[in-house]
Amino acid sequence: MRDMLKAVLFVIFFATTLSAQELTGTLLQIKKTGIIKIGYRQDQPPMSYLGKDGIPVGYSIDICKFIVTGIEKKIHGDVKVEYVPVTAADRFDALSHNKIDLLCGSTSKTLSRSELVDFTLPTFVTGATFMILKSSQIMNNFAGKRIGVVKGTTMVDSVRELFKETGVVADIVMLNATSEGVKALEEGKIDAFAQEQAVLIGQALKAPNPENFSILPNLFTYESFALAVRRNDADFRLVADRVIAHLCQTKEIVSIYKKWFGEFSSSMPTAFQALIQINAIPE
Repeated sequence: MRDMLKAVLFVIFFATTLSAQELTGTLLQIKKTGIIKIGYRQDQPPMSYLGKDGIPVGYSIDICKFIVTGIEKKIHGDVKVEYVPVTAADRFDALSHNKIDLLCGSTSKTLSRSELVDFTLPTFVTGATFMILKSSQIMNNFAGKRIGVVKGTTMVDSVRELFKETGVVADIVMLNATSEGVKALEEGKIDAFAQEQAVLIGQALKAPNPENFSILPNLFTYESFALAVRRNDADFRLVADRVIAHLCQTKEIVSIYKKWFGEFSSSMPTAFQALIQINAIPE
């Protein structure tokens, strides 16, 4: 009987050890702590921002919630979410220094950034354009104007390249956050604000006087947003990719889109529809 009990305990211990070995990197860390730290931008509606009750909300936040459910299934345990605010300047350092586990927001996927972090499947596709005050009637004539951009973002180089190609001489004004762009427009400190169209839509929807703003329809860049994870953590990234692929396969992603963008436009851009088809990767 004693030998049989030892054998049973050995099997249980061995099985538990094997189960633990199946998890690596961030997944193992989450299993041990029961916590995932999600980094998010506080002023990037409708992708991620603080709601009226002080709780993070948005298109990307909703996708991250589905990913948390996917993680719980993977590790066979409950996961508590801790939201950590990050900025454009410190978001990638926050990942590499383990201050966050998943970067959730409106991060453009680029090759240079892939030297710092890894990216999931694209979660959104958009492009850069300008927001102006309707009363300014600037349209696409930016010569001699003050153009606001958020420092530490891909928008800085994109605007400079655009003006170089078109021969426009304008004053580029560096801002610390997207919310500063709207305020600077209203106060007359800048004449136009350059940002991803999706983010500008969110700013317009959030503003108390959205009728004062106009978002120009022409895009001068095309970019895909993705969530970011620590480099070389393939198992964790795969969990996120599986969730994103499933959302596209089942078209649940459409419901998330309509929830956050439906008020501005009832139709989805062709590029976003194509993204859904591309992301619907089979098992």
